Amino acid sequence: MILRFFVTLNFPSSSPVKRVAILVETTRSYTRDLLSGVSRYLQSHGSWSTFLELRAFESSVPPWLAGWDGDGILTRTHSAEMARAIRAAGVPTVELRSTKHTPGLPFIGMDNALIGQTVAEHFLNRGYRRFAAYALDTEAFFRERVSQFVSRVKAAGSDCTLLPAQSESTPRDWESHQKRLMHWLESLEKPVGIFAANDQLAVRLLDACRRAAIAVPEEVAVVGCENEETLCEFASPALTSVRFDGLSVGWKAAERLDRLMRGEKDDGRSILLPPKGIEVRASSDEFVIEDPVVLRAARLIRERAFGGLIVAELCDELGVSRSTLERRMKAALGRAPKDELLRVRFREVNRLLRATDLTIDLIAEQTGFTHAHYLQTAYRERFGMTPGEYRRGQ
Repeated sequence: MILRFFVTLNFPSSSPVKRVAILVETTRSYTRDLLSGVSRYLQSHGSWSTFLELRAFESSVPPWLAGWDGDGILTRTHSAEMARAIRAAGVPTVELRSTKHTPGLPFIGMDNALIGQTVAEHFLNRGYRRFAAYALDTEAFFRERVSQFVSRVKAAGSDCTLLPAQSESTPRDWESHQKRLMHWLESLEKPVGIFAANDQLAVRLLDACRRAAIAVPEEVAVVGCENEETLCEFASPALTSVRFDGLSVGWKAAERLDRLMRGEKDDGRSILLPPKGIEVRASSDEFVIEDPVVLRAARLIRERAFGGLIVAELCDELGVSRSTLERRMKAALGRAPKDELLRVRFREVNRLLRATDLTIDLIAEQTGFTHAHYLQTAYRERFGMTPGEYRRGQ
């Protein structure tokens, strides 16, 4: 069922209140932020009479658009059919997805060249010198992200291996493609930093790593794109991703459409906004580890930190003395073993505080702290606030 939201649509054409159709999908974090940006602009500059419906990415063209007597459109156009209907409406329009189907329309969106470069810098700054990309060829913006990632790592003196993604329509396709992905991952020289053209592809990568028993991020670090929080937090380990600036895109789109509806001239140039940075999660939160003992230690910590692992047990497992492990981990990571244990535990504590309503007692139990009081005390010492204060601030 499609739900539609109206704000009084029956104004006469002479009314100063502008009637605007917002053809933007509501199923993704980025597009919901984009709509919030439009809303914030309207709260500051006066309201429109808007038509907004709950839409999926490939929702059909609204049938009412053919006879609609409106003033403007904000759109993320996904098909030639949709583009024809928008052109036929004959009103000022701002495109928010790509100009593939709507060349000539004013466009506002993310700077995909800068996105690719930002991911390359993320890996380079962590010491990576081997790179790969899981590419998608369906849209120009996917190709631009990956090509700029490749260009930046090549400028740093490194090569980049590419694997084009394949679509699947059946479970058999999924299994076949995951096996292909596992073989590709196993063939890569490690450690390697991999950029996936979007978060969906990155989640596939993490699944293939898990099935192939490839350690993430110790052997393969993965960064996605768009920071779709449902996917990023669901992934195991949690997915690092580029943060899009939907609020700014929405604000500027509303501002530009407002000017167009007032009859002001527009130079037609695309406006590209930089990403808000990278949301670093467990899939790429580490520096390159070349020391085999430290690599194994980091993997054991990730696997067993929440079960109450202590440094003495870690040393026994690795067959090295505490002083040796401390020296080698500080040289490779800049942290002692106990510090790394706490870092991994606190990262999970913060994830649970953000994503769940679990009590502090249960969070302490699930993250390897002996009891809630110890967690509360250690948390305040580390972050200058209580876990509850952190949760309320999210």
